[in-house]
Amino acid sequence: MRFERKRTRVGLVAAAALPLVASALALGTQSASADPSAGRQTLSGTKPQWATAQADKGATADSAKVTVRVYLAGRDAKGLAAYAKSVSDPNSATYGHYLTAAQTQAAYGATKEQVSEVTAWLRSAGLKVTGANQHYLTVTGDVAAAEKAFGTQLHNFSKSGHTYRAPTGNATAPASLHGAVLTVTGLDTAPKKSSHDEELPPPGDVFKNSGPFSTYFGSNTDPKFPDAYGGKAPYAIKGYTGDQLRAAYGAGKYTGKGVTVAITDAYASPYIAQDAARYAKDTGGQKYKSGQLSQVLPADYNSTVDCDAGGWYGEETLDVEAVHAVAPDADIVYVGGASCFDNDLLDALNKVVDNHLADIVSNSWGDVEANETPDIAAAYDQVFQQGAVEGIGFYFSSGDAGDNVASTGVKQADTPGNSPWATSVGGTSLAVGKNDKYEWETGWGTKKAPLSADGKSWTGFPGPYTSGAGGGTSKFYDQPFYQRGVVPDSLALANGGTVKQRVEPDIAAVADPNTGFLVGQTQSYPDGSLQYSTYRIGGTSLAAPVIAGVQALAQQARHGIAIGFANPLIYDKYGTPVYHDVTDHPLGQGQGIAEVRVDYANAFDASEGTIVSLRTLGADASLHATPGYDDVTGVGTPAKGYVTSSLPNRTR
Repeated sequence: MRFERKRTRVGLVAAAALPLVASALALGTQSASADPSAGRQTLSGTKPQWATAQADKGATADSAKVTVRVYLAGRDAKGLAAYAKSVSDPNSATYGHYLTAAQTQAAYGATKEQVSEVTAWLRSAGLKVTGANQHYLTVTGDVAAAEKAFGTQLHNFSKSGHTYRAPTGNATAPASLHGAVLTVTGLDTAPKKSSHDEELPPPGDVFKNSGPFSTYFGSNTDPKFPDAYGGKAPYAIKGYTGDQLRAAYGAGKYTGKGVTVAITDAYASPYIAQDAARYAKDTGGQKYKSGQLSQVLPADYNSTVDCDAGGWYGEETLDVEAVHAVAPDADIVYVGGASCFDNDLLDALNKVVDNHLADIVSNSWGDVEANETPDIAAAYDQVFQQGAVEGIGFYFSSGDAGDNVASTGVKQADTPGNSPWATSVGGTSLAVGKNDKYEWETGWGTKKAPLSADGKSWTGFPGPYTSGAGGGTSKFYDQPFYQRGVVPDSLALANGGTVKQRVEPDIAAVADPNTGFLVGQTQSYPDGSLQYSTYRIGGTSLAAPVIAGVQALAQQARHGIAIGFANPLIYDKYGTPVYHDVTDHPLGQGQGIAEVRVDYANAFDASEGTIVSLRTLGADASLHATPGYDDVTGVGTPAKGYVTSSLPNRTR
């Protein structure tokens, strides 16, 4: 699938447990019920749900070209999942007994014999293996050869006004391979359209905030504006900086020293080093040490137009600057994907795991669950499990469109944060007061009411919903063990039926762009120039790197011992004072909260005037931040004491 950046510039949205057997089958892992009479192993989930009989437009030409990835299950897929669970569970005897990347490959990776046998099978069908690594084989050929290899017909299907290729049934592999194949991706072409470009485009168009601003929450109120919720609403802040976020989330003396945080996004900003250095200098942040920020990039990029490559530069900038602001001594390694499509982002994640580039991985990207296919989900789960075994935790933004009904018409969660093996990070609106004092948080969810022409009222108050933190109940995954007894049944069973399911997010941090983070970035101006400027930004793509930074502080407090896959530990501390229990009404039931925001009409200067609006906070679609666990903020946000609450009682 294609992933969108989950970041919001001042309110405008820019473009686990070991699963139960039934859940595993629904995710595209190998079926345990191969047909012995046919001698084939079913690769469940490889036929997409949209490839229906009604949408079938007939067989794809035998001569049409096919490129697929055949993912390898490894020598002990069940053992990998089991050890990933036990090594991550603080109540397990093997908690924290991580393996090295080499040990993980030796224990659970595909053997040379498996690779040889899978290669021979594919070649015997007339396919050509054009690339291989420890995770998958890249295979090309024609449709006739692919149909022979995978035991299914390939047809053309209509979907959303387009025609794509897809299998008419689940793909299969020979039972004689003894489960060596995890899944195959690329038989359907709906999410894989791409083109090749030689050069990356320039940065995206400029965006800046207009003032006036508050320097801290509530510091600047203009009496000329109409009342809201019984009083005058303050101006939005200019943007929080590191000292304010560190104080809000209990950083104390910890700085992330000795810890490395990896960040994955698509593409790579050519200005990241200079932008990050200038931002730190201008905001009073800590100067980067030599080698503290590094990049691991692909040899080439693709799909730059389809993915809006220049727009991703701001995402990398936000992620890097947010992590450094919260954990100023942590090393940061940016791992860029060749595009915003699954295969390339999986390659970036695999680089982190195969080379153990970091223990903490921040990922500010995702898509709605309806666009996820079980074959790709299986590939993501495998890399998350391998990371867990090595002590690596993956943190994903939960989304910026609330329950997704407004944007898709369907109430649904986001992916890959829906995986039981990933930590989904939700979002809040944050009030940091005078002297960097934490005041309160509410779940991020915004309504907008413009100032009337005569300036005497807020038109349509409180106005329509604009954006908010993602969350909800997965239709893909059963409830993981760490959510049992914590997530209310009303959420776990929200999809109907009797089987409890995975709910996200797991934890949260500031995401509301109205109470967002000040970021500095080189941007494209209308006159064609490139200029550095600052602006306030939000989205759960802010929350994810903030939590990654906080986790770096916690790992430093553990004397460098990796937290690894964090969800079992996060839920183990549920209900304790180390979390802020975030609710919709932090100032009292029925007491609304709002801010006044002034925006440039043209997004960068006052030449075409400004627009004044009132932003109501804490109104997230149909999702609600409630006492206890909720589907906006999970267990809550880190409070004073969180950083030192995870000291290990065992050594590795």
